[in-house]
Amino acid sequence: MPESFYIAISAELHIAEARRNALILAEQMGFRRTDAYYLATAVTELAANIVRYAGCGEIQLHPLNEREIPGIEVVASDTGPGIADLDLALRDGYSTSGGLGGGLPGVNRLMDEVEIHSEPGRGTCIRARKWAAAWPMPGHPIAPP
Repeated sequence: MPESFYIAISAELHIAEARRNALILAEQMGFRRTDAYYLATAVTELAANIVRYAGCGEIQLHPLNEREIPGIEVVASDTGPGIADLDLALRDGYSTSGGLGGGLPGVNRLMDEVEIHSEPGRGTCIRARKWAAAWPMPGHPIAPP
């Protein structure tokens, strides 16, 4: 089983490092190219949010073998300001920084499982999983393009 990656995030160069490590792990785990790029895009968004909103944090990438298929768990955590309204933050087009508002909603679409825990003033922890299987996954009735 491949090893986990831990990437401290505090600058834009760390975003690229997290993305690169996600692609390396996806290749080691036998992901199809499309699924690997979905994972890498989600990791990029999560790392960029850490830099943009919290200033610093961490991305962890863990290989999974809990099912008959391999997967990767991404844990993005920070001790920043937290997310005041999670429901609003998950809506397409909503942004507190003037961006397009596609980051968290995009992560939610790209990954197979997403859990978000955030406490205003204390930080955010997002756990997301991607499985190396053909769509549709159980619980996902619509296959992505």
